[in-house]
Amino acid sequence: MDQNLRALLLLLLVLLPASSHCSGDDGGWGLDSSIEDEGECNIEIRDVKSITHTEFIKEYAYAKPVILRGLTDNTKFRFLCSKSNLVREYGEKTVRLSTANTHSYRKVDVRFEEFVKFLLTPQSEDTLGSDTLYFFGDNNFTEWHSLFEEYKAPPFSLPLMHPAYSFGIAGPGTGVPFHWHGPGYSEVIYGRKRWFLYPPDEAPEFHPNHTTLSWVSLSYPNLELHQRPLECTIRPGEVLFFPDRWWHATLNLDTSVFISTFLG
Repeated sequence: MDQNLRALLLLLLVLLPASSHCSGDDGGWGLDSSIEDEGECNIEIRDVKSITHTEFIKEYAYAKPVILRGLTDNTKFRFLCSKSNLVREYGEKTVRLSTANTHSYRKVDVRFEEFVKFLLTPQSEDTLGSDTLYFFGDNNFTEWHSLFEEYKAPPFSLPLMHPAYSFGIAGPGTGVPFHWHGPGYSEVIYGRKRWFLYPPDEAPEFHPNHTTLSWVSLSYPNLELHQRPLECTIRPGEVLFFPDRWWHATLNLDTSVFISTFLG
């Protein structure tokens, strides 16, 4: 290669912001320790052009989960959620981490930059939920308000319910074991998130302090066909809706950035 051209290319790499030349389209979060197995998908997937708000209310809102594609355009929000952008804007801010067990007892406050550098790591199968710190839900809405303002929430509302956001970042192998609450949406901004869901009257068998990764490895393979959950892996551009009181557990297959819209 011509020496002048080589020098020009090196100069461009130095001058370009990190997010412009990060590997792939992972926002700089990295996919080195990703989990390959996405499992099956037995949840209905609907393109936003093929369903109206009225049809959503009638078919899914109170009955069963659904994955919606093309619901909103969050291109700007996704750009703002790249690793370099978040560390630059919020690195000095304090975030509250929760233990990733069913009841999330313990809370730990750390600087966001410290969380990204030292705690955003892959999880091993034998790690207990009480020993895993998870960034999700306990967000300071005053400090993060400018980021949430750029998020376009799913437009399909439920009568008499109002949205509340929960933003999270987690490493591969992490997730939250089975639990339930009110209805809501989950959208992945970067990475992949595998979901497992059961109807309210079909409580799954699980240990509240064992991680989803442990459940997938040790319990899931032994389930009879009629015991299998509804499940699917969602990716950027897909939004999963879950109805009220449905049991659900999640497993992050990559380092994932995600946001949930809880309706209450």
